[in-house]
Amino acid sequence: MAVQLLALPVGAVALAAVARSRGWPAPLVLVAAGLLVSFLPGVPEYRLDPEIVLLVFLPPLLYSAALDSSFLRLRDFKRAVGLLSVGLVLFSTAVIGLVVHLMIPELPLAAAFALGAIVAPPDAVAAVAVARRLGLPRRVITILVGESLFNDATALTAYRVAIAAAVGQGISWLGATGQFLYAAAGGVVIGLGLAWALSWILQRLRDPLVENTLLLIIPFGSYLAAEIVHASGVISVVIVGLYIGHRMHTVGFGTRLLSDAVWRVMDFLLEAIVFALIGLQLHSIVEAGLREQDPWRLAGYAAAVFVTAVLARAVWVVPTALLPRLFSRKIREREPAPTWQLITVVSWAGMRGVVSLAAAFTIPQDFPGRDLMLFLTFAVVIGTLLVQGLSFPALIRWLKVSSEREIYADNLSEAAAQQAASSAALARLDELAAELSETHDAVVTQLRVKEERRSLNAWERLGGGTGQEGEETPGTVYRRLRREMLVAERQVFVRLRNERRIDDEVLRRVTQELDFEEAIMERS
Repeated sequence: MAVQLLALPVGAVALAAVARSRGWPAPLVLVAAGLLVSFLPGVPEYRLDPEIVLLVFLPPLLYSAALDSSFLRLRDFKRAVGLLSVGLVLFSTAVIGLVVHLMIPELPLAAAFALGAIVAPPDAVAAVAVARRLGLPRRVITILVGESLFNDATALTAYRVAIAAAVGQGISWLGATGQFLYAAAGGVVIGLGLAWALSWILQRLRDPLVENTLLLIIPFGSYLAAEIVHASGVISVVIVGLYIGHRMHTVGFGTRLLSDAVWRVMDFLLEAIVFALIGLQLHSIVEAGLREQDPWRLAGYAAAVFVTAVLARAVWVVPTALLPRLFSRKIREREPAPTWQLITVVSWAGMRGVVSLAAAFTIPQDFPGRDLMLFLTFAVVIGTLLVQGLSFPALIRWLKVSSEREIYADNLSEAAAQQAASSAALARLDELAAELSETHDAVVTQLRVKEERRSLNAWERLGGGTGQEGEETPGTVYRRLRREMLVAERQVFVRLRNERRIDDEVLRRVTQELDFEEAIMERS
């Protein structure tokens, strides 16, 4: 059992590493590999425990995405995010539920709506990974990230309401609406309360190790605190992540550096395991009770639900992207008109993920049509990941959608801001230098040169360096030479450690200093 448990993360990380090295979308490679491996003889059966997914995997992944998101940009696009994360999920739930009930009359309407809620929320991990790698405009990435942060809460609440109705608990539309509002409001209140408390603690600890330990614990605590009172744990986690991410400038630099590294590793490991698990589920689902079913009929059901899910997104995205501009002058003045290329990209970025499978596995064992619902959920998840996921990069290239203008605007605004910041820093240096003796003039000169170099680097990213065409700019020459110097320094310290002339602790300390300097140059 221990070997089996270890084989999954090791294999998933190895595949993800290969995919990253070759520029392939790692989530899709992992799903496809898991799909093939699940049918190999001797491969153990990996059962997806929904409680583990919803408690162990979902909170940190949501929190990390929220931590890395921009609260201000999400606020700018709150209408689009709300229409997708709430409106589209409810619309997809209704459309898919009706189609499934008409296609499979023996499946109760409430159960069909439960299936619709299960497969309604897209998981934007794969889409956003491709979008960032291919340089999609920030507006599209913000909308996709915002949708993925909040749509799980809508879908899970709708799913619970549909399941309650299916098992005869007699919930009304008014009761369902009240339950949804309570879950959302409760999640926001709990998230804000915990975020404020955590922010207060972080500003007083000033210990990077302890602070990042708290940052690792908070998503789980936030999720549990909300779920205990039947509020939305998803919204609670997202609110905490957005709040802390917006105020990360208030913590120490060591906390920020360590936090970035910790969450990058956490995301890589959890996403690798999750997407591999998605592919590995097929064998267990087929064995669960579908062997006696007509395979062609099952394939027809799966294709119909997949097509409905894809079309429902397109039918919703196109009018909701265009109609608000027709009825609101403020929207027309405030927001640029979305091009048909951007609308197409958002419409096609509907890949489903592990939340859908986790919700499907929480269906009660004696629920009518449970095995069929599991199979159809898996079909939609795999279908969207492989069909939409594999075609998504080609679609972006074909539509020629890019963020070149945004990159130039970012570099321009950064250079102007850096010049203003450097001017303020140099003015403060002049004030402090007046209080020092002439013996410290060399230190002041060093600081002045370093600050001027930072400003020059920012302008060089715009092509404004002083190097001639085909020649290295001064900043590039400096970084190349300094890296070679750092390599030489490290070699000396390692040699002296090997000769037992310095201790390992000394080597670690100086290596960390050199690493920080190289990291700063890498950023430039």
